[in-house]
Amino acid sequence: MKPMLPTYHDSAPTGKPWRYEVKYDGFRALLTIGKNKIELTSRNGKNLLPSFPEIEEFVDRIKPALTEHLPIQLDGEVVWLANPYKSDFMHLQWRGRLKTKKTIEEAALVSPVRFLAFDLLVHKEEKLQTLAYLKRKERLETLCKEAKLPLSPNPINEAIIQYVPLFKNFSDLLEKVVLYDGEGIVAKHENSMWEEGKRTSQWVKVKNWRRAACFITAMNKANGYFALGVYRDGIPTSIGQMKNGINQHDRSILQDIIKQNASSEDDGSLYIHPSICLAVEFLHVYEETELREPQFKEFLPTVRPEECTWDGFIESKFTFPAHISITSPDKPIWESGNKIITKIEYLQYLREVSSWFLPHLKDKELTTIRYPHGTMHSKERFFQKNRPDYAPDFIKSFFANDNDYILCNDLDTLLWLGNQLALEFHTPFQRAGKTHPDELVLDLDPPAPESFHLAVKAALESKKVLDSINVKAFIKTSGNKGLQIHIPLPANTYSYHDTRIFTNFLADFLTSSFPDDFTVERLKKNRHNRLYLDFVQHSEGKTIISPYSPRGNDFGGVAAPLFWEELTEDLSIKDYTVWNVPKRIRSSGCPFADYEKARHEQPFEEVIPFLKRK
Repeated sequence: MKPMLPTYHDSAPTGKPWRYEVKYDGFRALLTIGKNKIELTSRNGKNLLPSFPEIEEFVDRIKPALTEHLPIQLDGEVVWLANPYKSDFMHLQWRGRLKTKKTIEEAALVSPVRFLAFDLLVHKEEKLQTLAYLKRKERLETLCKEAKLPLSPNPINEAIIQYVPLFKNFSDLLEKVVLYDGEGIVAKHENSMWEEGKRTSQWVKVKNWRRAACFITAMNKANGYFALGVYRDGIPTSIGQMKNGINQHDRSILQDIIKQNASSEDDGSLYIHPSICLAVEFLHVYEETELREPQFKEFLPTVRPEECTWDGFIESKFTFPAHISITSPDKPIWESGNKIITKIEYLQYLREVSSWFLPHLKDKELTTIRYPHGTMHSKERFFQKNRPDYAPDFIKSFFANDNDYILCNDLDTLLWLGNQLALEFHTPFQRAGKTHPDELVLDLDPPAPESFHLAVKAALESKKVLDSINVKAFIKTSGNKGLQIHIPLPANTYSYHDTRIFTNFLADFLTSSFPDDFTVERLKKNRHNRLYLDFVQHSEGKTIISPYSPRGNDFGGVAAPLFWEELTEDLSIKDYTVWNVPKRIRSSGCPFADYEKARHEQPFEEVIPFLKRK
C-alpha cells in the first residue's frame, strides 16, 4: 500500500483547522502487527524488517500489551533518533546498507533505530483511513498509552516504537525544530482522511532550510548538475553540487554562460573560474561537504567570489533560534594539528550530544570553567558558579551556599552556556537541595599521562570487586589523563557517610592488593609514581566532570563514557575528542544507556549494612 504524501510549501498554513507534527528525516514505512505476523514495508514496497530486526524484536516483546488491539497498522518513519526533534538520515542509510546478518544484528544492538508512529490506519480490524486525522491521532495516542510507549520521541528511551505528538502552535514548534536542528514540520488538516498514494494539499511540509553563499566551479555534461565551491585559505574548495530549484529559463542562461566562459573541460564536465555567485538552500551537510537536498535560491550579483568563504559556509550549516544569540561564531576554540573547532561548531557538538549529556546535568548545581579566548589562551580561564546578572530569563538557578548556581536542564541553557564559552561542566554528586548523593564516582588519577595503564588496571580490578557483589558500574575517561568509575545510587537513600564506608572498603582492598601500584596518599611527593585513588573527592561540596563534557586541553578531550571491554592496553584518552564523540554515539551507542535502570537495581541495601558490621 502506497503511503499518503505531503505537499511542499515555503510556509505553513496556520490557525484552525491545522495541527502540526515534527518532520523526521528517515524511511517512510507502514508497520502492520497481526496476531501471527509482523510486516514493515517501505513506500516502495520493500520489506525493511531484515535491515532493522530490532523493530520486530520489540514488537514481539510488547505484543501481550497489544493483544486486545490487534491487528493494527501504523504509518510512520523509521529513523535514527538524534534528539526529540531530529533524526540522522545518513546514519540510517548506513544501517540500511548493511548486508550480513551478523553486522546488522550487532548494529541493531548498539545503535538501534526507532519507528516513530504518527498515524493509525487499522485498529482491531477496523479500517480508519476515512476517519478524520484528529480522531485517528486520538486513537493512536490512546493505543500508545495502553502499550506504555513513549508519547514523545526520546533517543535515550529504550522503546523502539514511539509516538509523534501533535502541536497546536506552529511558531512554538518551529522554534523547537530550529533549536534542535531538526528537518522541518508537517502541517495537517484536522479533518483530513488518509488517502493511499496521494500527494495531498491537506498535509503540508515546510523545511528548516540552511542557506549558503557560494560560486559555480563546473557543470556536469551528462546530468546538468552544477558543482559549487567557496574559498578556503585562498583556494576554491568544493562544497557539493546542485541541480534543483532553478527554473528552465535561468538554467538555460546559466548553461550558456558556462559553455561560453569555460576555462577547461574533460569528458564529464565543463570548468569555469569562480565568477558566478549564488545562494543555495540545503537541509544538512554530511561528511563535511555533502549537501542534503541542495536547491538553488537566487543569484547574488552584488557578491564577489572572494566573499564566498569556508568560514561563512561553516556558519551557514547551523541555524539557531533568535533567543540563542550567537556571538563571534568563527572564533577558534580548539586547534589540534590542522584541525580547528570554532565556536559555532562547538555549539553544534553540544547540540549533538545533548540527549546524552543533559541527563547528567539535570537539577545539579553547576560549576563551569569558561575560556573566553579559547583553549589556545587557557591561562585566561576562570570558574563560574553564579548565574550572572546578564543571563536571560530562561536561565534557571538554585541558591545554595551563598551561590546562585545555574541549573542546566535544557538545550536552551546548554547552548547559552556554550556561547559564553563554558567548556567544562562540573557537577556535585547530589541534586540541588538534596543532601544525599545519587551517584558514587571513583576518580583514578595516574601520576602522569605515560602511566595511564595504571588507571586501566585500577578500573579493571575495581570492576572485579564490584561484579562480585553485583554492583553495576560505568566507566568514562576524565578527558584529561585518568579514568572515573560511576556507580548510580537510589535517590535520597544513602548518605555520604554510607558511601565513604564503601569507598574506604574498596580503597583498602586495592591498596593492600597492589601496594606498588595504587595509593590513597594525598601529597603528590609521597605517592612515588603510584596511581592516586581519589575517593576522597566523593563528598558533599565536591564536584566531578560530567559525562560528555569537553575539557579545556589542547587536544579537545571529552569525558567520554566507555564500554568496559574497551579498557585495554591500547586505550588512549586522546582518542575521545569533540571531533569524534558524536559519531561514536551514532555508531556504537552510549555506554551509559542503562544508567537510570541500574540505579534501581543496586544491592546497596545489603552491601552497606554488611560493611558497617565489619
